Amino acid sequence: MSKTIKDLTAGTAGGIAQVLVGQPFDIVKVRMQTAPKGTYSGMLHCAGGILKNEGPLAFYKGTLTPLLGIGVCVSIQFGVIEYMKRFYAERNVLNGVGGPGGRNLSGDQLFVSGVFAGLANGFVSGPVEHIRIRLQTQQVKNYPYAGPFDAIKKIYSAHGIAGIFKGQGVTFLREATGYGVYFLAYEKLVQREMATKGISRDQISPLNAVLYGAAAGYALWAVIYPIDMVKSRMQTDGFTVATGRKYANSIDCVRQVWRTEGLAAFTRGLGPTLIRSPFANGATFLGFEMANRFLNSF
Repeated sequence: MSKTIKDLTAGTAGGIAQVLVGQPFDIVKVRMQTAPKGTYSGMLHCAGGILKNEGPLAFYKGTLTPLLGIGVCVSIQFGVIEYMKRFYAERNVLNGVGGPGGRNLSGDQLFVSGVFAGLANGFVSGPVEHIRIRLQTQQVKNYPYAGPFDAIKKIYSAHGIAGIFKGQGVTFLREATGYGVYFLAYEKLVQREMATKGISRDQISPLNAVLYGAAAGYALWAVIYPIDMVKSRMQTDGFTVATGRKYANSIDCVRQVWRTEGLAAFTRGLGPTLIRSPFANGATFLGFEMANRFLNSF
């Protein structure tokens, strides 16, 4: 099995772990981000309303799309980041820097690698999250979409490929910025432990992989949360004026939200995100690292 195939497979394992752990928190975040001001007094009010009105399974509403899609997304992320790390390591060897094998990448190299991983991921995560958010924001009665495939069919039929990729511009901005910081934070923590303890990567404890993943997740959300809020608004907005479109584009969305709801709107739903982040991102890196060790043991 080639190194790239192993990276993609391990990334898929990390993505599946991320979805299963993080989905209940994510639906609360999306509901809070997209609801009119004053709908929810806080995270517990939102979660309690979902549980009371829609039942416990509602916390996994729209899970099929991310389970398939996010598995692919995280696979792409790790496939690209590992490829870029090997690319920069080879350059470092030629330039006589980066330690043994050139693998001690600089912060700039790690950030750029993460940017490329995020952009590649964005081609899949944009439509996947769009469909997921449409399903997550459906209320108990009169569902417009019976499921992810029905949603794709109806949106494509009415609005074409542009409808499926609604909010794609702000998605690319979020992914490039966020994953540049995300992988920079994780890899620097890994580098630090390896250098301090004089160990190889496969000797890092699973617990530390979880902790470093959690820290990377906090770094990511600290940078991208307001961008993510705009993305959620764009992906739940109407497709046309006739179907209730509020925002002409992402910049118009920022202006309108700022004017009508103030700065607080850009951090609404941050609570469940901060609670979700260490679990979901810790699970992601643990899944990747453990799967990678297993695949490389052959």
